[in-house]
Amino acid sequence: MKIKKEAKKIYIIIGIAVLIIAGWFFVRFVVGGGEDDWIKDSSGVWIKHGNPAEIPSYVLEQEEIISCAVGKFDNFMEEKSSQCLGLCGTYAVDLMHVPRNEEDNLVGNQCAEYTNGTVAHFIELDGEGNVVRIV
Repeated sequence: MKIKKEAKKIYIIIGIAVLIIAGWFFVRFVVGGGEDDWIKDSSGVWIKHGNPAEIPSYVLEQEEIISCAVGKFDNFMEEKSSQCLGLCGTYAVDLMHVPRNEEDNLVGNQCAEYTNGTVAHFIELDGEGNVVRIV
């Protein structure tokens, strides 16, 4: 009888351990997503997580848009009164201060194509041409 009680305790402990391990795997791989994937950072830029086999088309598209935006920044003339650098595809490219200030919120300092709804997305670059935010 004692052997059966001790065996029962061992089976219960093993069962609890299996449930804990199964729960960890579920959270890690089902809820947490794949190890080799693309994720957005806090600024909205797609970054590689792990070693994905392929680069999705939406990542390639975003890389082209960012390259275009940085090119526009490189060609930017300081005399320009607006902080709008122009368009890259369906994205307006704006300069902004870091941290953001009231000047950045003025409609005159934003691309008209974005404020009037011609394009639905924008990229904000800081004074050094780094991506601050993509929406």
